[in-house]
Formats: sequence, structure tokens, C-alpha cells
Amino acid sequence: MDPTDSPVGWVAKHIQEYIETDGRKGHRRWGVTTLLLTTRGRVSGLPRRTALIYGTDGERLIVVGSNGGGEEHPAWYLNLLADPAVEVQVAADRFAARAVEAEGEERERLWGLMAGLWKDYERYRTKTSRRIPVVILERVPAGG
Repeated sequence: MDPTDSPVGWVAKHIQEYIETDGRKGHRRWGVTTLLLTTRGRVSGLPRRTALIYGTDGERLIVVGSNGGGEEHPAWYLNLLADPAVEVQVAADRFAARAVEAEGEERERLWGLMAGLWKDYERYRTKTSRRIPVVILERVPAGG
């Protein structure tokens, strides 16, 4: 079953461009790299896809649940709390991954990495009372 894309118009357009070109258009956007993340809807059980800025920490991919500094966590983050098995697309590379929320000192280190890539993350942190999650995406070995 094909995933349902973000209901946000500009995000959905970004996703379609990314898919149609295997990331040749869309992987690099706004001066940063972006990936497509597909989660399983925590209520519907259906696949849901969004585009996110990412950074790297060795082989791991890092994403931030900023939701633009809004008071609510983004739906994709709530979905992966319910089911951390996700699908990722980085440019033309598509693979299964496991999502794990970073904690403690590792979270702070990874927050610094991501805030260095996207300066608005610091502004988002001042806009909200919630703790913005930092999520690690680890590739699942083929057949695993």
C-alpha cells in the first residue's frame, strides 16, 4: 500500500518531487539534506510519509521532532513511538530502519549537531515548553 503523504501542501509537493526524481530534486533543499520517513499510523495502522531535515552521526541518521516549535509533537514522532520500525529514503536509497529517541548526553550532542545544520532549531526550542525530541534512525540489515 502506498503511503499517505503529509497533508501540508508544500511538504507533499517536496515529497512528490523527491520520489519522482529519486531524490535528485529534493534531497538537498534549503542548504541542508532531507530524507523521506515513512511511519505506521498509530491509530490507522496505515503508512504515513513526511520529509525531514537530517544529519549524520557515523552510519546513523538524525532527525528532530521540532514541528516548527509548536506545542504538539509532530505526528510522525508519535507514530514511531508506537512502532519504531520505519522506512527511510535518502536520495535513491530506500531501506528499513529502527527509530530510537536520543537521551541524556547523547541527545545534547546530537542536538548541537542538528542545530548547527539548521539554525532555526534553537529558535524553535525557545517557542515551545515541550522537550523537542532528537531521533536516531539506524539501518536494519537486509533480511533483519
